[in-house]
Amino acid sequence: MSNRVYLDWNATTPLRPEARQAMTAAWDLAGNPSSVHAEGRQARRLVEDARAAIAAAVGARPQDVVFASGGTEANAMALTPGLRRGASGPVQRLMVSAIEHTSVLSGGRFPADTIAAIKVSRTGLVDLAHLRALLAEGPPALVSVMLANNETGAIQPIGEVADIVREAGGLLHVDAIQAFGKIPLDIKSLGADLITLSAHKIGGPKGVGALVLTEPVQALEPLLRGGGQELGRRAGTENVAGIAGFGAAAKAAMAELAANAVRQQGLRERLEKGLRQATEIIVFSEGASRLPNTTLFTVPGLRAETAVIGFDLGGIAVSSGSACSSGKVQPSHVLAAMGFGGELAQGAVRLSLGWSTTEADIDLALEAWRKLADALLRGRRNTA
Repeated sequence: MSNRVYLDWNATTPLRPEARQAMTAAWDLAGNPSSVHAEGRQARRLVEDARAAIAAAVGARPQDVVFASGGTEANAMALTPGLRRGASGPVQRLMVSAIEHTSVLSGGRFPADTIAAIKVSRTGLVDLAHLRALLAEGPPALVSVMLANNETGAIQPIGEVADIVREAGGLLHVDAIQAFGKIPLDIKSLGADLITLSAHKIGGPKGVGALVLTEPVQALEPLLRGGGQELGRRAGTENVAGIAGFGAAAKAAMAELAANAVRQQGLRERLEKGLRQATEIIVFSEGASRLPNTTLFTVPGLRAETAVIGFDLGGIAVSSGSACSSGKVQPSHVLAAMGFGGELAQGAVRLSLGWSTTEADIDLALEAWRKLADALLRGRRNTA
């Protein structure tokens, strides 16, 4: 596998050396982090060090970081009826953008009849006028809008969303999983009340995530009840090794964030220029600000499953969009919400870059694409 090129970083990232080292050290500890003896305190120290690192990375207090089994659980924890900020009324409704991850679209613990979808534009940005109208229709609401879309890379105007939500007496949850480690992220600057994070998107291990709150958020009901772990907000013995790896990955990602963003932006521009040289393409959300590492594109007549397999046979790992569909290549709900139907939605291919992606990797991907594009053009001529 060493001669393969991995361009599916938005699905998951390789484990960073720093995370591997932290996890290896944690596995050698015998103590339960809830135990008061020396061994337990050693394990507790690793958990709290990681908590502090993640809090620092997003401008939060360590005590407001709640560890979970991953981003999906963290999202489910956040989507809780009854949440409130200070003396404000509890949220009774949920509004989610139509392009959210499926773990948010499912609505968490809100009854189905209290959930509404916020429209998005052709470029994949949330419709602020529609959000205002929905908020005006009833009692306080929790609004969930992702910071950056996992398929298109489009970055949402979260500051404007936060202003609208705050004026209406609501709370704002931001799924920041795809943005974390790629662009600067500060929970207070965003105006968010809760954000969710995932370790394996930044070079940490799979199966670890976090919900981060701001200080005024109250009435968070735990999904898992039992012991008093995570200040009573999430029961169960903490995944010490995974959490240690998460903290180490967060430190490493923050240290190189600015440099990686500039480098990946350049590589993405090289990629998109090369894709266009082979044939005319459509780049989704091209008119919006995007993550520096993400390209979702198609060509009329292209089938995503054919392209993904073709890239794979050429030694290039790419995706048809989200990797959370049990390995199935299927039309994207994100593109459908953006107004792209049928053929175009079924042909979308995502290439996402990471910290170890090189110009040589991009050139190899473009070589594979030229072969696919030539075959597509030949097919068109034969059917003309």
